[in-house]
Amino acid sequence: MSAPTPAPSPAEPAEPRGAHGGVSNRDLLKPARRSLPTLNQDGTRFYIRPKLAPGRFLNRRRVIGYGLIALFVLLPHLRIGGRPPMLIDLVHREIVFLGTVFRPSEGFLLMLLGLSVVLTVFFVTAMWGRVWCGYGCPQTVYLELVFRPIERWLEGPPSQQRAIDAKGGSGKRVLKWAIYAVLAFAIANVFLSYFVPTDLLFTWITHSPANHPVGFTVVMGVTALMLFDFSYFREQTCTVACPYGRLQSVMMDKNSLIVGYDASRGEPRGKAGKKRKGSEPAAGVATQGDCVDCGACVATCPTGIDIRDGLQMECIGCAQCIDACDPIMDKLERPRGLIRYASQEQLAGKARKLSRLRVWVYPALLTAVLSIFIWQLTTRRDTELWVLRNDRAAFQELGKDKVSSLVRIKIENRAADERTFQVALSEDPVATIISSRPQIKLRGNHAEVVTLFVVSPAAEFHEGRRQTHLVVTEGGEQLGRLKVTLLGPEHGEVHGDGHGRAHDEHKDEGKDEGKRDDKDHNKDEGKHDDHEGGAPPPSAAPAPASDKAGTP
Repeated sequence: MSAPTPAPSPAEPAEPRGAHGGVSNRDLLKPARRSLPTLNQDGTRFYIRPKLAPGRFLNRRRVIGYGLIALFVLLPHLRIGGRPPMLIDLVHREIVFLGTVFRPSEGFLLMLLGLSVVLTVFFVTAMWGRVWCGYGCPQTVYLELVFRPIERWLEGPPSQQRAIDAKGGSGKRVLKWAIYAVLAFAIANVFLSYFVPTDLLFTWITHSPANHPVGFTVVMGVTALMLFDFSYFREQTCTVACPYGRLQSVMMDKNSLIVGYDASRGEPRGKAGKKRKGSEPAAGVATQGDCVDCGACVATCPTGIDIRDGLQMECIGCAQCIDACDPIMDKLERPRGLIRYASQEQLAGKARKLSRLRVWVYPALLTAVLSIFIWQLTTRRDTELWVLRNDRAAFQELGKDKVSSLVRIKIENRAADERTFQVALSEDPVATIISSRPQIKLRGNHAEVVTLFVVSPAAEFHEGRRQTHLVVTEGGEQLGRLKVTLLGPEHGEVHGDGHGRAHDEHKDEGKDEGKRDDKDHNKDEGKHDDHEGGAPPPSAAPAPASDKAGTP
């Protein structure tokens, strides 16, 4: 008979036993590993303190990274044709790329430009994996080459940083955060210079916040986001927030270049030791692999993963694990490349196929898209014209036999220089045009909505409408001819009570407006981009006091 099991002491309460061989429910619920490298098993934040591994790939990243930082800072201040090489101007609603201005009306060109960027990313990822993440992304460049070096300079290596974590802070950490705040303010202004013209941004920085509260709020808000990102959120931007890593399964295949661990050479792992003379492994015993399980690759990873677990979404391809592993192999007099740049096929012992379907499809599509983009860009007109829907009374009766119809047209000057336009009627001898601005001066790469009135005999209207044409000229040269539907009395005559009648809804008006003789342009733009020039009803033929404006 076996001895009875002693009862647990009060100081050590018994673990609740489950139905799985005496294993506690707590152990069953405990995950085998962290679900994210930045989370502990209990869900709290695990702060990654990577150790710097000097090496050839780090040197290359430094050269590329600091060159990119200089480019990021200087690019908004360079000029091509009087404009920056790249600007997404939120204030004036336009995009500048290599000195060329794209306005919201050029949706097709913007679509082609965006598609070319997407196809380039797909092709680069299919060939070289996440090379952008490791070498070119501003998040990686600023974090690994600016913020973390300052952290190591002030707080020391990772062991000392963790000691400060355990103490809850120190004077060095306060100084670090102060430096981070200054850097965040500088980087925020560099970032905003790609969305706000530099002269306006300079005004926001140098003048009193009371003069520009919106601009000040934007600058400080972006500064706070930068400080939060680079001082707290850090690598979680790559592993949690950025969608690019999650698209790897779509953009990459087994022949794409990755940072990988050669499991066939490294396993089984074991500690390094001197091999005795004449000692051979016994039959059936596996030979120890080259991996000595030193953990250097894990200690240097900026996202906290173990590269030996295979290809992972969190890997940004920075090659710090390669720089950490190669010196270990050198000390052990073993060949380098246990961790290296290779494809999954190469790590499996097969040859890498450079020629494959997606490698041909992406460049072919990219060539086609860029060809269409260049053709559209080089053949686009310097002037674009639209007839817009009216947003007020469509007509007004003048006396007993005249009707003043409201017309709104939009003129867009896509040239770089200021130009002067004129608007006149075409082949309509019975009507006259009245405008407060006979000469419309429009600076380069800007648009303007022009409001004018066309006075016509009431008898010319049939079922509340009549057709006419407007021509837009510059220096006597006709730039475009617009077909316009004028609204007026429904029965072609002014009523005896002097009140005008118009359509109740805008939908009838919009059927014919926006059509051009040479090109369909049925576009509805409620407000114009820069400012709207208006004109009062023509005073040459004042309406009787009892007249009322028709409502479209």
